[in-house]
Amino acid sequence: MEFKISDEFLGTVAPLVVYWVYSGFYVLFESNEKYRLHSKKEEDEKNLVSKRTVVKGVLLQQTIQAIVAIILFTVTGSDESPTMNEKHSLFDLGRQFFTAMVVLDTWQYFMHRYMHQNKFLYRHIHSLHHRLVVPYAYGALYNHPLEGLLLDTVGGALAFLLSGMSPRASIFFFSFATIKTVDDHCGLWLPGNLFHIFFRNNSAYHDVHHQLYGTKYNYSQPFFVVWDKILGTHMPYTLEKKENGGFEVRPVKVVKDD
Repeated sequence: MEFKISDEFLGTVAPLVVYWVYSGFYVLFESNEKYRLHSKKEEDEKNLVSKRTVVKGVLLQQTIQAIVAIILFTVTGSDESPTMNEKHSLFDLGRQFFTAMVVLDTWQYFMHRYMHQNKFLYRHIHSLHHRLVVPYAYGALYNHPLEGLLLDTVGGALAFLLSGMSPRASIFFFSFATIKTVDDHCGLWLPGNLFHIFFRNNSAYHDVHHQLYGTKYNYSQPFFVVWDKILGTHMPYTLEKKENGGFEVRPVKVVKDD
């Protein structure tokens, strides 16, 4: 008797599992001050929400995410299971991944920026995510359930549909996107991190946005910084080593309140 796991099931579950496994990897380093962008003391003092609440919030969002993924795969699937028979070239897969990255980035930039500019949405929805002034890995998806649905889940669905990728390809794309999102919120600067080498949008870049001086800048997530640069919301920074260990992210330009 052969037991098969469908691509749709893996496409739903894999990103959820990857989130906690990859976050767990960073937990191993969070007590080492020499890799941190903020000290452990700053994390404890500045963050406005308990880790227990963060975990519960993330699990709620992942539940909603899984339900939407199941619905999406059901609506777009067929009885013939074409993904089992069709083969795509590396060029096709690369094109689909790049298209999905652009779509996800575009959707998240404008939705994210609007949630900051609309005072009602920021106060009642997006401000929950900014209770983590000092981000950490498994807090990456901590936000209001409505924000999680609009920003992450709908953005992911659009990326899947507009790129034309198969459920099998989505397993790898959304697992990769999940790892990237966790990495951006990890609050660490580890040597040899490939994300820091290949992407300008990284943990230091996003840390700027979580600070009071940077809430009107660096909206881009999770891959590129193009929209920030085009629309004037890009804040450059320097990364300097602290004498007592760790790093400090410093904005390059002077910020003026509107």
